[in-house]
Amino acid sequence: MRQIILDTETTGLDPKLGHRVIEVAAVELVDRRLTGQHFHRYINPERPSDEGALQVHGLTEEFLLDKPKFGDVARELRDFIRDSELVIHNAPFDVAFLNREFSLLDLKSVGEYCPSIVDTLPMSRELHPGKRNNLDALCDRYQIDNSKRTMHGALLDANLLAEVYLAMTRGQESLIMDVETAPQVSLGGQGFSAGALDLIVLAADAEEIAAHEKQLEDIDKASKGKCVWRSLESV
Repeated sequence: MRQIILDTETTGLDPKLGHRVIEVAAVELVDRRLTGQHFHRYINPERPSDEGALQVHGLTEEFLLDKPKFGDVARELRDFIRDSELVIHNAPFDVAFLNREFSLLDLKSVGEYCPSIVDTLPMSRELHPGKRNNLDALCDRYQIDNSKRTMHGALLDANLLAEVYLAMTRGQESLIMDVETAPQVSLGGQGFSAGALDLIVLAADAEEIAAHEKQLEDIDKASKGKCVWRSLESV
């Protein structure tokens, strides 16, 4: 499965007011593994950033002056993300900006190229209700090093979001060994019987059972009700 973790930086908050994309980054995951392939461009928006936006990303008009315009990179971006599942934190924001930029070039909307878009913001709110769920907070929660994030940057943020997404969606595939593919252990022709062993069985206490239940709940949410352990409870 090919997924693209995407992030943008912009001159302001609303593309309807003429704000533009000034940086875009897309990081590739295949079968839940970072491939090292990515798309990253700074873009000349042909307008200044709002003061509030400038304080967030620090990309000045002077720095962007010699960078390509969005039309120069749009088709390369489209081809990189095409047919993938997009993963974006607060997806409506980035998608609205990209749709506006694509429309100015008579290109189709993002959804026409990437029919599946995952928004990690509502996902994180569901997993952690009542807590802060911006990227910095999620990095802290999942113990992901974000010490280099002194300002917002599309490529750094996309890479951090990739790690956060993998942590949020870790499921039973990382906890259960596939017995069908497990290596067969040879005992060198010697028989083995467990009947003679005096095994000590330690039952879980109430605190351990509660912790186990909490872990199953988190897995069940992350896997959208597909937790294998839950299905085994009735066996």
